[in-house]
Amino acid sequence: MSEVQKPVYGGQAVVEGVMFGGKHHTVTAVRRKDSTIVYYHLPRESKPVMNRLKKIPFVRGIVALIQSSANGSKHLNFSTEQYEEEAGGTKVEKKKEVKESSRFSVWLSVAVIGVLSFLFGKLLFTLVPVFLAELTRPIFSSHLAQILVESLFKLILLLVYIYVVSMTPLIKRVFQYHGAEHKVINCFESGKELNVANVQASSRLHYRCGSSFILFTVIVGMFVYLLVPTDPLWLRVVDRVLLIPVVLGIAFEVLQLTNKVRDIPVLRYLGYPGLWLQLLTTKSPSDDQVEVALASFNELLKMEKSTEEGLDSDVIV
Repeated sequence: MSEVQKPVYGGQAVVEGVMFGGKHHTVTAVRRKDSTIVYYHLPRESKPVMNRLKKIPFVRGIVALIQSSANGSKHLNFSTEQYEEEAGGTKVEKKKEVKESSRFSVWLSVAVIGVLSFLFGKLLFTLVPVFLAELTRPIFSSHLAQILVESLFKLILLLVYIYVVSMTPLIKRVFQYHGAEHKVINCFESGKELNVANVQASSRLHYRCGSSFILFTVIVGMFVYLLVPTDPLWLRVVDRVLLIPVVLGIAFEVLQLTNKVRDIPVLRYLGYPGLWLQLLTTKSPSDDQVEVALASFNELLKMEKSTEEGLDSDVIV
């Protein structure tokens, strides 16, 4: 009998905490200034249209991005609020849920803000390299040279941005929680007992990381842009904007592919560029930070198990 496949979990670092997501729930654990841990819970809403779109290759990446931006923004807002609040006398504050009557309106507003913020950043990192590359046209005039220079500027801009923001104390701690999130997932997927020692011994790099996805958009974009002209400038700009969904969709499929082949000796190297970028976007966490990540993950496992058992009880035999 084949071994039962483990469920796939994802996560996200937030301010002084970690969010984990499963099939039915997303949970964030945040350590407040008084050292207590508080939780935020959001059930995953089943939307038939979205579920159908998530089964279509190259389209599912866009859908996943929209959903993760919407949910991630809620969890990030919660963590920021908790971190800024004065420490109270309550030891542990349990799960906070969105009211049914306003859930859709809240989801819609946060989704719009999250998607617009992402698109603004994507436009910035997409168009600035175009104009910089255009300045080098007297030296690098060929189509291929322009694409290579543009991609190089995009990569440099990305690396410099990550390096600069990582120097700020707050983002440095977020990157440590990012490392803690990866360590917990790697520990779980390896089948080891979930404790601080085993988690700390696990890698802080992971093939499914969003950092890898960002880097793959640069690599994929370079090949996609080879198919469209770089002159005149206005057409180049229009092409870059219109091709954003195409690049994102393909990059998502590449990310999924590298994760599937990560245990194959030769093909595992396909995901290495993304892992190298994670050396910047993740930092080694402290034991206290790992404890928060474990608290979030264990809370998620408990809620997922409870939901699955409830579904099983509804089955008529």
